[in-house]
Amino acid sequence: MMFSSDDHRYMARALELAALGQYSTKPNPCVGCVIVKKGDIVGEGWHEKAGEPHAEVHALKKAGVNASGATVYVTLEPCSHHGKTPPCAEALIEAGVNHVIIAMQDPNPLVAGMGMSKLREAGVTVSCGLLKNQAQALNKSFCHKMMTGKPYMTSKVAMSLDGRTAMASGESQWITGFKARQDVHRLRAQSDIVLTGVGTVLADNPKLTAREGLGGLSVTQPRIVILDSTLKTPLDAAVFKEGSEVTILTCSHDEPAVLALKKAGCGVVIVDANEKGQVDLHAVETWLAMQALNSVMIEAGALLNGAFMQMGMIDELIIYMAPSVLGTEARGAFSMPTVSTLSDRVQLKYVGMEQLDEDVKLTYDVKKED
Repeated sequence: MMFSSDDHRYMARALELAALGQYSTKPNPCVGCVIVKKGDIVGEGWHEKAGEPHAEVHALKKAGVNASGATVYVTLEPCSHHGKTPPCAEALIEAGVNHVIIAMQDPNPLVAGMGMSKLREAGVTVSCGLLKNQAQALNKSFCHKMMTGKPYMTSKVAMSLDGRTAMASGESQWITGFKARQDVHRLRAQSDIVLTGVGTVLADNPKLTAREGLGGLSVTQPRIVILDSTLKTPLDAAVFKEGSEVTILTCSHDEPAVLALKKAGCGVVIVDANEKGQVDLHAVETWLAMQALNSVMIEAGALLNGAFMQMGMIDELIIYMAPSVLGTEARGAFSMPTVSTLSDRVQLKYVGMEQLDEDVKLTYDVKKED
């Protein structure tokens, strides 16, 4: 179907609305909806938080009786199943809408196309594919989880021009400037989980919450996961003082330590150990895939970054590069001791670059083995 310039304009507005939920809807996708009748917007809305009404319901409520005979622009195929909220396809049918224009089909193979079929069976005209790429980009992690069964894994690294992330002493605050750090907070806000290692907790005592540069949008804080093979995480660590949901993945069976951490409000999950007696990353991947989440942001040191990278678990690499040189004695970004020849290297695909004051943000997709 050919879409008009007005169709593009209304769907672009629906995408703007969807983006208002980018920090708060997790683990649900971001969805926006615009209802138009006789050239006027009579209702609009977006999905604000998981478990609350979907975008179509908010827009229909605002449109009221004007929804009858109207055209609906929605960024994701309306749901057709009963979950925490009733099916939106039924709500649109009951409201008497005439035409539903959809940016992208639901990527969940179990329900893909069912919402559109329900609408068509009720006599509603349905069109799909308008600004599809933009809609998919907005829900990149959700689409990835639905199609692969695994969360989208992003590794974030702040480094100097010579690829160093900390001084030999461990000092690293701050390599990059304020705008770059604000952008990191936005990445956290978009993520279901921020994953780190106990080494980072001990060295930096980070909060790992999203606090800066969020534009006044509602934020559901990410869960925090710490990989801690021997349960060395201090009970007074900053991550326990922010009200975040914290889980430690360990291979230790030290019951007193486990009980102390649970008393501090921390979840503790025992997973398999690898041959070195450390948390097995394949076990971590399995545990993550079982959770109700779509995206994981890794904020860790060279050991964990390198291990995840070598095992092919990272989907996206985001580098914040500062205009400074720290020298050969400073710490690197990826510890990958088994990479000894060029054929062992991990290949990246350039996605984009953005200047943040004096720093540069570089985004890469990580190429996977076929």
